[in-house]
Amino acid sequence: MKNYDDIISCEIPEQIPLLPLTSASIFPYAIASIQVRLERSIRLLESASDENDIIGTVITKKGITIVDSLKDVHEIGVAARIVSKVKIPNNTYQLVIQGLRRIKINRFIQNEPFLIAHVDCYPKEENDERVIKENKQERALSLFQQLTEYDNRYAPEMVHIMHSNSEDFGRFADLMASYLHFGLGQKQYLVSAVDQSERYDRLIALLKAEVQKLKVAVEVERQVRVDVDRTQREYYLRQQLEAIKKALGEDQTGSDEVQVLRQKLSEKTLPEDARKTAEHELDRLASISSMSPEHNVIRTYLDWILELPWNESTEDKIDIKEARRVLEEDHYGLEKVKERILEFLATRHRQANPHGPILCLAGPPGVGKTSLGHSIARALGRKFERISVGGMRDEAEIRGHRRTYIGAMPGKIIQELRNAGVNNPLFMIDEIDKMGSDFRGDPSSAMLEVLDPEQNNTFRDHYLDLPFDLSKVFFITTANILELIPGPLRDRMEVIEISGYTPREKVEIAKRYLVQRQMESTGLREGEFEVSDEALMAIISGYTYEAGVRNLEREIASLCRKSVVRILEGGVSKVSVTAENLHEFLGPVKIIQDVANREPEVGIVTGLAWTPVGGDLLFIETIKMPGNGKVRVTGRLGEVMGESVQAAYSFVRSRASEIGIDAEDFDNYDVHIHFPEGAIPKDGPSAGVAVTIALISLFTGQPVNHLVAMTGEVTLQGKVLPIGGLKEKTLAAYRGGIKKVLFPEANIKDLSEIPEEVRNGLEMIPIKSVAEALQHSVSKIVLPTGEVVEAIENMTHAQRRSAKEEE
Repeated sequence: MKNYDDIISCEIPEQIPLLPLTSASIFPYAIASIQVRLERSIRLLESASDENDIIGTVITKKGITIVDSLKDVHEIGVAARIVSKVKIPNNTYQLVIQGLRRIKINRFIQNEPFLIAHVDCYPKEENDERVIKENKQERALSLFQQLTEYDNRYAPEMVHIMHSNSEDFGRFADLMASYLHFGLGQKQYLVSAVDQSERYDRLIALLKAEVQKLKVAVEVERQVRVDVDRTQREYYLRQQLEAIKKALGEDQTGSDEVQVLRQKLSEKTLPEDARKTAEHELDRLASISSMSPEHNVIRTYLDWILELPWNESTEDKIDIKEARRVLEEDHYGLEKVKERILEFLATRHRQANPHGPILCLAGPPGVGKTSLGHSIARALGRKFERISVGGMRDEAEIRGHRRTYIGAMPGKIIQELRNAGVNNPLFMIDEIDKMGSDFRGDPSSAMLEVLDPEQNNTFRDHYLDLPFDLSKVFFITTANILELIPGPLRDRMEVIEISGYTPREKVEIAKRYLVQRQMESTGLREGEFEVSDEALMAIISGYTYEAGVRNLEREIASLCRKSVVRILEGGVSKVSVTAENLHEFLGPVKIIQDVANREPEVGIVTGLAWTPVGGDLLFIETIKMPGNGKVRVTGRLGEVMGESVQAAYSFVRSRASEIGIDAEDFDNYDVHIHFPEGAIPKDGPSAGVAVTIALISLFTGQPVNHLVAMTGEVTLQGKVLPIGGLKEKTLAAYRGGIKKVLFPEANIKDLSEIPEEVRNGLEMIPIKSVAEALQHSVSKIVLPTGEVVEAIENMTHAQRRSAKEEE
C-alpha cells in the first residue's frame, strides 16, 4: 500500500468520476465511511476496477437527491481515493474513502451511466510560518477543548489526537472539521474555504458559536434546577410558617389574593347557602399553599360563585302595545305565537311572582323559530342567550361535572347565565328533539328539572352543588319533530306549532325582510335592485319547495349577488328582476309541479303526507301481474304504514263482490304497491284511504282523478278515522296544484287553523267512509246491483243488522 505522503501528493486527473453526497461530507486528509444507495452512484463504484481509483465527491444542494446539472451541487468538492468498497444487502455499498485535495467542479462531461466532471485541482497547500505564529491554530484547539467539556459526543481523547496532528497547519483544520458534528451546510462552508487563513477564521467562528450555545443550555438547566430547589425550600418554609401561625392562633388570611376575594364576597349579594359555601372555600384557600394542585381548583370555583348573577336581573317591559308593535315589525304571520307572548306579558303585569313559561315552537326548518326568540327578547327587554342541544349526548353538558374530575366545569345552563350577567334572560334551547343518550347519561332527563316550573327554582348544577333559581328565566325551545321529544319532557312544555307559510305569505315576508336583508349583505344600495311580486311568486313555485323561507332567501341572495356583478361590470345602474327575465339569473326552473303534467290513471292515487320539513304529496302506485295472490309493498315503509296497507287490501278483498271485482282476481294476480321516492323513510296510518282507492281502481280498471288528494286512516269496516298534520298536508296540496282534498270528517275542527288563502283555493271535502272517497275521486264504477256507494253502504248496514241479531 502507498504511504500517506504519496497518496496526498498524487496527481488528480482533469476528468474524474463524480460521487454526489446527500448526507455526508469529505475533507482532505480525512478518512470517512459512507453508504451508497443511489443507482447511478452504484454504477460508478461497479465500474471502478481498482480500490485505489480516484473519484470526486461533492455535496448536493439542500433538498436535491438526483443531480442533473451543475446547479444541483456546490462548486467546491474534494477529490478522494477509494480505500475499500463492500457490497451489503439491499443493493447498497459500504464505501471507505480518503480525502485528498479540494477540487473545483467546472462542468459535467457525462451524466449516464454515472457522472463524470471536468475539474481543476487546487495545489498542495504549503505551511506558512507567519500564519502559524498568529495563534489561530491554538485558538481553534482551545475552543475544541471547551466543546468536549460541554458536549458528551466528543471524547476528551480527541484533544490529544488534534495535538498530534498540529504540525501540518492545513491538515489540522480539515481533520478537526471532519470530527465536528455540524450540519452539511456548515461543513460545506468549511470545505469551500480554499485559503488556509480564511478556513481557520470560519472554523473558529463556528466553534465559538457552538460553544456559546452549549454554555447557554447548561446555564438554563442549572437555573431550572436552582428554581426547583428554591420552590421546594419555600414550600417547606411556608408549611412551617402556617403551622406556627396556627399554633399561635393568628389570622391566616394575609395573602393579597384571598383579601381581594374576600372584598368581592363582601360586596356581592348572595343567597345564604352560597355565601356560607364561599366563605368556607375562602378559608380553605387561605390555608393551603399556592403550589398545591387544590389551590387552582378552589380559586376557579370561587370565581364561578362570585361571577354568577344570583340576584341581578333586568326589568321587563310591561307595555302590551309596544310588544305587539315589535312582534309585528319583526315577523309576518305567526298570529298564534304572537298572541301567546302577549298573553304572557299581560299575565306578568298582574302577577307578583309569575313562573317563567316553557314554550316549544315546533315546525319545519326555516319558518322562523329561532329568529322569533330574538324578537321575543327584544319585546320583553331581556337578554337573549341561545343554547344548541342538537347532538348532545352527555348529561354533564346540562348539569356540569363534579369538582372531583380534572378540568371540571359547570353545565351549559350555568355557563350561559354567567355570560348573560342576569338571572332572568330569555333562553332559546334549539333543536331539543335532537338530543341523544348513551353511556354518559341522558341529557333529556336532565332537562326535566331545568324546564319544570315547579322545581327549577332550586336547580343544582353538579359543579356548583348549590341551588340556583331558574324560575325567572323565560325558556323557549324549538323542535322539528315533536314525537322525538320524550313524553315527560314534552309534557312540561306548551307546544305552539308553526306549520309553514302560504305562497302569498312568503311573498310578503320576502318583500318586508328577505330582500332588504340580502341587499345589505351584498352591498346593494337603495334604488339599484328591485324584484317584482310575480318574480317572487315564480321563485317560490319554480325554484323552492319548502314550508319555510330558508331556500327562498338563498335564491334572493343569488339574485343580489348577480345584480352586483352586472352593476360593477358597467352598463346598468339598476337591476330589475321580473318573471320574464328570472331564468337569466337563476337558470331553468328547478321544480315542476308533477300534478299538472299527470292524467287520470288506473291504480295511481295522490295521497298527502306529513314530513319533518312540512307536508308533501305522496303518489301511490299499484300494478297487478299474473301470480298467486301475493302482495308486495316497497318504498321504505315503517311498520305502522305497512300494517295500514294490509288493512286496505283486506278491506277491498272482503268487499270484492259489492264493488264489482271478480274474487278470483285476488288469487290469480300478484299486487305490487309502491310509494315513490323510495330512499325516504315513510310511516303512519294516514295513507290508508289513498291505498284503498288505488286498489279499487286497479281491480275495477277505473282511473282516479289526479287533481284529488286524500288522507285518512281506514278501518277494516271501511271507516275513515282522523289524522294529524292536516294544515301541513293542505299547504302541500295547495303548493302542488291540487284542486280537491278529501279528509276525515273528524278533522273538521282543524279547518280553522288552515290559512284562508288555502281554504279558498282548495275544495275541502270531509269524508267518513271509503264509499264517500270513491264518490269524489273515481269518475264512475258500474256494479251489477247499482252504484258503488249504495252497494257498500247497504252491505255495511246488513252486516250491522246481522251482528245485532247474533247478540
